[in-house]
Amino acid sequence: MSVDGEPGGELLARVLLTRVIEPGDEAGGRWVRELGVAEVVRRLGEGGAPLPGASGKRWAGMVARAQAVRPRRDLEAARDAGVRFVSPGDAEWPGQLDDLGDARPLGLWVRGRPSLRMWALRSVAVVGARACTEYGAHMAATLAAGLAEQGWVVVSGGAYGVDGAAHRGALGAGGATVAVLACGVDRPYPRGHTRLISRIAEQGLVIGELPPGDHPTPSRFILRNRVIAALTRGTVVVEAAHRSGSLVTARAAQRLGRHTMGVPGPATSGLSAGVHELLRGEAVLVTDVADVVELVGDIGELAPDRRGPVLPRDLLEPATRQVLAALPGRGAARPDEIARSAQTAQDDAIARLYELRALGYVERHGDGWKLTRQAVMSVRDGHGPG
Repeated sequence: MSVDGEPGGELLARVLLTRVIEPGDEAGGRWVRELGVAEVVRRLGEGGAPLPGASGKRWAGMVARAQAVRPRRDLEAARDAGVRFVSPGDAEWPGQLDDLGDARPLGLWVRGRPSLRMWALRSVAVVGARACTEYGAHMAATLAAGLAEQGWVVVSGGAYGVDGAAHRGALGAGGATVAVLACGVDRPYPRGHTRLISRIAEQGLVIGELPPGDHPTPSRFILRNRVIAALTRGTVVVEAAHRSGSLVTARAAQRLGRHTMGVPGPATSGLSAGVHELLRGEAVLVTDVADVVELVGDIGELAPDRRGPVLPRDLLEPATRQVLAALPGRGAARPDEIARSAQTAQDDAIARLYELRALGYVERHGDGWKLTRQAVMSVRDGHGPG
């Protein structure tokens, strides 16, 4: 099993260890830092005395796993799936991940064409509840779209709820987004987001610590969040209950010295209780993209003075107006019908429909969408409601 001295020995050793050492295992990270990956692999191959910090039972399990790993096979499977392995020290490695110390990933499996290091330099995490409200989905999509339009990369976890809304918002704006998964990047999870994650891989990046084919576990979701926090300049929590996993991301960001932001919600909403708890601490309240960019951006990127309400029609961009124009004057239409008429993807159409709903233009009607009563005449006249 020794890979020391072989061509690509360092790479093979790290690939092997991704199947043996769990993400975020600080004892394993300390072995790698003190001994080097090749020596750790050699010790596992010999199966001798456990390394410091590992019980006999745990060490025996790691030795058994190491002996079954075929790192070349993993690399071949990854290449076949359009996936590459990026190691610390590589030109594409984001240096900010080194802030995790011994909890730093052994490497990252990356699916997608752009450079992870370059994209991470100007990135913001947008995270929140899986079972989010329509308000949460709207805020996530709107913030992500606005960040993408201003050249920021939106990073999230690919999950249902806020994560999915954030990814769709960025994609719908034609921008950049990164999904950080808690499983092999060749097997999207959740399965209901297979199309979304595939679209992210085509337009952006899908990354993860787990090798091809590996499955997610509850602990892997939690540990994945430290990568989201470390990768980005700041983390925005849109909605989160008291025990939400997105709070783990926010607290990791705080420990790493990153900006932590929260979007306020109704005082009566349990899904905003965790955000409000953050805001009582060191997190900063944000309500729009300008607030976020002022915090994480360069000097001079200040939020504009608040000069009173902006009319909804002033907020509509051409692609959103196209979706609005695709709704029938009477009755409701399904999202797929609206997307076809607007000549856009269904995910994009849905994200923009939620934006239009918040502005008072449209409303849900069963499985479809329809113009609000006050919008019908004003849309015909080319104006927005109000």
